[in-house]
Amino acid sequence: MGVALYPGSFDPFHLGHLDVVEEAVGIFGEVVVGVMVNPDKPASWIPADERAALIRESTAHLGRSVCVECFSGLAVQAARSIGAAAIVKSARTGGDFEVEQQMAQMNRASAGVRTVLVFSRPEHSFISSRYVRQYADLRGPMDRELVPAPVARAIAARRPS
Repeated sequence: MGVALYPGSFDPFHLGHLDVVEEAVGIFGEVVVGVMVNPDKPASWIPADERAALIRESTAHLGRSVCVECFSGLAVQAARSIGAAAIVKSARTGGDFEVEQQMAQMNRASAGVRTVLVFSRPEHSFISSRYVRQYADLRGPMDRELVPAPVARAIAARRPS
């Protein structure tokens, strides 16, 4: 079916993201996880190059089906640059769906790039990067319930003793 781009900040990459990557590989065969860098946003919790390395480690079991790259600018520009057949996105809530629907329609109208919504398994559907960051900042345990093992280790290493 061709390569798909799964863009996001992934700050940090969590199990819901991993589910979407695995599902997208099953649909498209090849997925480029695009770690998007927005220079207008405040500093990231984890630097983009480290996020990309953690995603590579977290998706290693998928072999050459997954590639991880950092991009700046619009997701449609990144999709075009890699020749993506589609952009893969996900939505946890109705609010997420509305935002993704508008973005998908804009991307299709302005650049002709299609968007496919892929959902994580129900047991991971509640996870968001924002809440993982808050939980980690408040010293909540980072285990395999929220993030892949490489991300859990990176978060643990960032915490002051």
